[in-house]
Amino acid sequence: MVKDRKQLIIDAATKSFSLFGYKATTMDQVAKLANVGKGTIYTFFKNKEELFDEITSSLIAEMKEAAEEAIDPTLRFHENAHRALYKILEFRKRHQLMIKLIEEENQIGTPAVQEAMVKLEDAIIGFIKQKIIVAIDKKEMRNCDPEMTAFIFLKLYIALIFDWEKNREPLDKEQILHLFELYFLEGLSIR
Repeated sequence: MVKDRKQLIIDAATKSFSLFGYKATTMDQVAKLANVGKGTIYTFFKNKEELFDEITSSLIAEMKEAAEEAIDPTLRFHENAHRALYKILEFRKRHQLMIKLIEEENQIGTPAVQEAMVKLEDAIIGFIKQKIIVAIDKKEMRNCDPEMTAFIFLKLYIALIFDWEKNREPLDKEQILHLFELYFLEGLSIR
Protein backbone atom coordinates (compact mmCIF):
# COMPACT_ATOMS: atom_id res chain seq x y z
CA MET A 1 0.00 0.00 0.00
CA VAL A 2 2.85 2.41 0.84
CA LYS A 3 4.47 1.81 -2.53
CA ASP A 4 1.13 2.40 -4.27
CA ARG A 5 0.78 5.76 -2.54
CA LYS A 6 4.29 6.78 -3.45
CA GLN A 7 3.66 5.85 -7.09
CA LEU A 8 0.37 7.73 -7.01
CA ILE A 9 2.24 10.84 -5.86
CA ILE A 10 4.93 10.38 -8.53
CA ASP A 11 2.27 9.98 -11.22
CA ALA A 12 0.40 13.06 -10.00
CA ALA A 13 3.59 15.12 -9.87
CA THR A 14 4.58 13.97 -13.37
CA LYS A 15 1.17 15.06 -14.62
CA SER A 16 1.46 18.43 -12.89
CA PHE A 17 5.01 19.06 -14.16
CA SER A 18 3.85 18.05 -17.66
CA LEU A 19 0.89 20.44 -17.59
CA PHE A 20 2.25 23.41 -15.67
CA GLY A 21 6.02 23.02 -15.68
CA TYR A 22 8.33 22.78 -12.72
CA LYS A 23 8.11 26.37 -11.56
CA ALA A 24 4.31 26.53 -11.54
CA THR A 25 3.79 23.15 -9.87
CA THR A 26 3.10 23.24 -6.16
CA MET A 27 2.94 20.47 -3.61
CA ASP A 28 -0.70 21.45 -3.04
CA GLN A 29 -1.45 20.72 -6.72
CA VAL A 30 0.35 17.39 -6.51
CA ALA A 31 -1.58 16.44 -3.36
CA LYS A 32 -4.85 17.37 -5.01
CA LEU A 33 -4.07 15.39 -8.18
CA ALA A 34 -2.94 12.39 -6.12
CA ASN A 35 -5.96 12.72 -3.85
CA VAL A 36 -3.77 12.61 -0.75
CA GLY A 37 -3.01 15.05 2.02
CA LYS A 38 -0.02 17.31 1.48
CA GLY A 39 1.65 15.74 4.54
CA THR A 40 1.53 12.34 2.84
CA ILE A 41 3.82 13.66 0.10
CA TYR A 42 6.37 14.68 2.73
CA THR A 43 6.50 11.15 4.13
CA PHE A 44 8.11 10.11 0.83
CA PHE A 45 9.82 13.27 -0.42
CA LYS A 46 11.54 16.08 1.49
CA ASN A 47 10.51 18.73 -1.01
CA LYS A 48 9.50 19.44 -4.60
CA GLU A 49 13.14 19.22 -5.73
CA GLU A 50 13.51 15.66 -4.42
CA LEU A 51 10.23 14.64 -6.04
CA PHE A 52 11.31 16.22 -9.33
CA ASP A 53 14.67 14.45 -9.12
CA GLU A 54 12.92 11.10 -8.68
CA ILE A 55 10.82 11.78 -11.78
CA THR A 56 13.76 12.89 -13.93
CA SER A 57 15.74 9.81 -12.85
CA SER A 58 12.83 7.63 -13.98
CA LEU A 59 12.67 9.56 -17.24
CA ILE A 60 16.37 8.89 -17.86
CA ALA A 61 15.86 5.19 -17.15
CA GLU A 62 12.93 5.08 -19.61
CA MET A 63 15.02 6.79 -22.31
CA LYS A 64 17.91 4.37 -21.83
CA GLU A 65 15.50 1.43 -21.99
CA ALA A 66 13.99 2.75 -25.23
CA ALA A 67 17.49 3.19 -26.69
CA GLU A 68 18.57 -0.32 -25.64
CA GLU A 69 15.45 -1.79 -27.23
CA ALA A 70 16.33 -0.06 -30.52
CA ILE A 71 19.72 -1.78 -30.69
CA ASP A 72 19.98 -4.84 -32.89
CA PRO A 73 23.14 -6.90 -32.25
CA THR A 74 23.19 -8.07 -35.87
CA LEU A 75 23.69 -4.49 -37.15
CA ARG A 76 26.90 -2.47 -37.40
CA PHE A 77 27.78 0.10 -34.76
CA HIS A 78 26.79 3.19 -36.76
CA GLU A 79 23.37 1.73 -37.58
CA ASN A 80 22.76 0.94 -33.92
CA ALA A 81 24.04 4.37 -32.86
CA HIS A 82 21.58 5.91 -35.30
CA ARG A 83 18.71 3.73 -34.09
CA ALA A 84 19.42 4.47 -30.41
CA LEU A 85 19.91 8.22 -30.89
CA TYR A 86 16.83 8.50 -33.04
CA LYS A 87 14.79 6.61 -30.43
CA ILE A 88 16.09 8.83 -27.59
CA LEU A 89 15.27 12.03 -29.45
CA GLU A 90 11.93 10.67 -30.61
CA PHE A 91 11.20 9.98 -26.94
CA ARG A 92 12.19 13.55 -26.04
CA LYS A 93 10.01 14.94 -28.79
CA ARG A 94 6.89 12.93 -27.90
CA HIS A 95 7.02 12.68 -24.11
CA GLN A 96 4.83 15.42 -22.66
CA LEU A 97 7.02 16.05 -19.62
CA MET A 98 10.11 16.42 -21.79
CA ILE A 99 8.31 18.87 -24.06
CA LYS A 100 7.26 20.99 -21.08
CA LEU A 101 10.75 20.90 -19.53
CA ILE A 102 12.43 21.95 -22.79
CA GLU A 103 9.88 24.74 -23.14
CA GLU A 104 10.43 25.92 -19.55
CA GLU A 105 14.21 25.76 -19.91
CA ASN A 106 14.08 27.89 -23.06
CA GLN A 107 11.45 30.41 -21.93
CA ILE A 108 12.03 30.80 -18.20
CA GLY A 109 15.40 29.24 -17.47
CA THR A 110 14.30 27.72 -14.17
CA PRO A 111 17.52 26.54 -12.44
CA ALA A 112 16.06 23.18 -11.34
CA VAL A 113 14.93 22.49 -14.90
CA GLN A 114 18.31 23.52 -16.31
CA GLU A 115 20.00 21.12 -13.88
CA ALA A 116 17.61 18.34 -14.87
CA MET A 117 18.28 18.93 -18.56
CA VAL A 118 22.05 18.82 -17.95
CA LYS A 119 21.60 15.57 -16.01
CA LEU A 120 19.53 14.20 -18.86
CA GLU A 121 22.06 15.21 -21.52
CA ASP A 122 24.93 13.81 -19.45
CA ALA A 123 23.07 10.50 -19.14
CA ILE A 124 22.50 10.34 -22.91
CA ILE A 125 26.14 11.20 -23.62
CA GLY A 126 27.28 8.61 -21.06
CA PHE A 127 25.08 5.97 -22.71
CA ILE A 128 26.45 6.75 -26.18
CA LYS A 129 30.02 6.96 -24.84
CA GLN A 130 29.78 3.40 -23.48
CA LYS A 131 28.57 2.14 -26.86
CA ILE A 132 31.46 3.95 -28.58
CA ILE A 133 34.00 2.39 -26.20
CA VAL A 134 32.64 -1.06 -27.04
CA ALA A 135 32.79 -0.26 -30.78
CA ILE A 136 36.41 0.90 -30.47
CA ASP A 137 37.32 -2.27 -28.55
CA LYS A 138 35.67 -4.40 -31.26
CA LYS A 139 37.56 -2.43 -33.94
CA GLU A 140 34.26 -1.28 -35.45
CA MET A 141 35.34 2.31 -35.00
CA ARG A 142 38.59 4.24 -35.16
CA ASN A 143 40.15 5.22 -31.84
CA CYS A 144 38.75 8.58 -30.73
CA ASP A 145 37.70 10.50 -27.65
CA PRO A 146 34.49 8.60 -26.78
CA GLU A 147 32.94 11.41 -24.75
CA MET A 148 33.60 14.09 -27.36
CA THR A 149 32.33 11.80 -30.11
CA ALA A 150 29.18 11.00 -28.12
CA PHE A 151 28.61 14.73 -27.57
CA ILE A 152 29.00 15.45 -31.29
CA PHE A 153 26.69 12.56 -32.24
CA LEU A 154 24.00 13.84 -29.89
CA LYS A 155 24.30 17.46 -31.03
CA LEU A 156 24.15 16.44 -34.70
CA TYR A 157 20.95 14.48 -34.07
CA ILE A 158 19.41 17.34 -32.09
CA ALA A 159 20.25 19.71 -34.93
CA LEU A 160 18.85 17.39 -37.61
CA ILE A 161 15.68 16.45 -35.73
CA PHE A 162 14.74 19.62 -33.84
CA ASP A 163 16.61 22.59 -35.28
CA TRP A 164 16.43 21.74 -38.99
CA GLU A 165 12.66 21.41 -39.01
CA LYS A 166 12.04 24.80 -37.39
CA ASN A 167 12.21 26.42 -40.83
CA ARG A 168 12.44 23.46 -43.20
CA GLU A 169 10.73 20.23 -44.13
CA PRO A 170 11.52 17.57 -41.49
CA LEU A 171 14.02 14.88 -42.42
CA ASP A 172 12.96 11.27 -42.27
CA LYS A 173 14.86 8.56 -40.43
CA GLU A 174 16.69 7.35 -43.55
CA GLN A 175 17.83 10.86 -44.49
CA ILE A 176 19.23 11.35 -41.00
CA LEU A 177 21.08 8.01 -41.18
CA HIS A 178 22.52 9.02 -44.57
CA LEU A 179 23.77 12.34 -43.18
CA PHE A 180 25.21 10.59 -40.13
CA GLU A 181 27.11 8.19 -42.38
CA LEU A 182 28.24 10.99 -44.69
CA TYR A 183 29.61 13.27 -41.99
CA PHE A 184 30.95 10.68 -39.56
CA LEU A 185 31.81 7.55 -41.47
CA GLU A 186 32.79 8.71 -44.93
CA GLY A 187 33.81 12.29 -44.22
CA LEU A 188 33.47 15.07 -46.73
CA SER A 189 36.93 15.04 -48.23
CA ILE A 190 37.60 13.41 -51.58
CA ARG A 191 40.58 11.07 -51.34
